[in-house]
Amino acid sequence: MLAPKLVVGLGNPGTQYENTRHNIGFDCLQKLHESMGSLQVQSKFESKMVKGLLESQEVVLAWPLTYMNCSGRAVAQIARYYKIPSESILVVCDDLSLPLGKLRIRKSGSSGGQKGLDDVLKALGTQDVPRLRIGIDATPENRQTVDYVLSKFSKKEREVVDESLGRALEAIQCWLKDGIDTAMNRFNAAKEIGTPSPQKPKNK
Repeated sequence: MLAPKLVVGLGNPGTQYENTRHNIGFDCLQKLHESMGSLQVQSKFESKMVKGLLESQEVVLAWPLTYMNCSGRAVAQIARYYKIPSESILVVCDDLSLPLGKLRIRKSGSSGGQKGLDDVLKALGTQDVPRLRIGIDATPENRQTVDYVLSKFSKKEREVVDESLGRALEAIQCWLKDGIDTAMNRFNAAKEIGTPSPQKPKNK
């Protein structure tokens, strides 16, 4: 029997962290869960978990409850239990190096400084773990990074984020159905969220 695919959203548990920049992975998984119907949420392996079908494939959704910097502990437990290879795991997380709402999919590589992703890679013992990074903009010059990533989005930023989460769901579904290479080609090349289409010059 084939092992399920695993989609992991990174974030911090607790109401004080809801709708913050660092929890965009949690937000993405919540929307994915809603799109799958009213599937029961379980508490296992230090995570909230949902198991069901998506794009005709068995998939496990996981929200690690270990706090961001210890996410790998939960992910490793789930991967071992379901015998899921690293290439069948997709980690969804925030990224300070990308513009707000920009998506970037990679099949492997370093964590780029994202501590939750870094912990997952260390726990699994490989960098060959697909990841979907969602841009939250760089830390402003007058802010500390720790405070910035734990801050909430403004109303205007939230509109951009919600649009990007819609595309993130499409990207996850593409990964499940067509594989990582197709998802990379289709969504890494997409225009930035909220960027208006170029205006044609008016005739004088």
